[in-house]
Amino acid sequence: MPQSSYLVDAQWLSQHIDDPDVVVIDVRFSLADPQLGRSQYQAGHIPGAYYLDLNEDLSSPVKQHGGRHPLPDWPAFVDKLNQMGIRSMPPTRIVIYDDSRFAFAARLWWMLRYLGHEKVSILDGGIRAWESAERPQSQDLPARQAGSFKPDLQKDWTVDIRTVRQRKDGLGVTVVDARSPERFRGEVEPIDPIAGSIPGATNAFWQDVSTEAGYLKSAEELAAYWSELNPMDRIIVYCGSGVTACVNLFSMAVAGHPMYKLYPGGWSDWCSYLVESAPEVSITD
Repeated sequence: MPQSSYLVDAQWLSQHIDDPDVVVIDVRFSLADPQLGRSQYQAGHIPGAYYLDLNEDLSSPVKQHGGRHPLPDWPAFVDKLNQMGIRSMPPTRIVIYDDSRFAFAARLWWMLRYLGHEKVSILDGGIRAWESAERPQSQDLPARQAGSFKPDLQKDWTVDIRTVRQRKDGLGVTVVDARSPERFRGEVEPIDPIAGSIPGATNAFWQDVSTEAGYLKSAEELAAYWSELNPMDRIIVYCGSGVTACVNLFSMAVAGHPMYKLYPGGWSDWCSYLVESAPEVSITD
């Protein structure tokens, strides 16, 4: 796949891994086994890579509402970026990888972009691409650094449940659900207490934008996949908890689309109101 500002391949990373302005971050994670990603990192990772955990680093504690993976406390998260030596000026080149077809890498990619850092890419194919290229791995933990990251939050990139409720039926508004077709249709729900989807939403499964081997489809394929989206419309993307929706947002950006709105709470936030006795009042008042 051609080199782009959003994507790097194993060869590029191997050639630049020792560059002082490159920071690599491992975000492997398993929803079924939350300790697995960290264990995999400790067993072997791309040399010099730091580790960030979805639950502990990329999310804040779960509350009654707000979804299963609320966005983190931003000052605390910025502190973690500074401990990796990340700078805003001159901007550090950040490369992220996982082993889950961009599921967790795209979450961090979106978060960094939300904080105003544009020089961030994802390793195409993830750790498996690195292994397939027979590149070395390490068990050494990188030292804490002193960065100078200054966030510039793009606060208009997110919407909450009230905004989704108000806008979803409006003219020129498209709500995109990134979950599997079965979960979208409400036939199964392995995680949240209620099955279903936001009324009026369309479905675009996040795994459709990559290959089974974990490589992103070409920009041309992605442009065709998202061709029915009108960039002039108000587009809101969600998933179960604001994680895999970022894969769709990432692929949309590669396809040449602008950054659309993310509903971080997703279905887990939406359905948390449905289990209450008066959901309409809770959502709209």
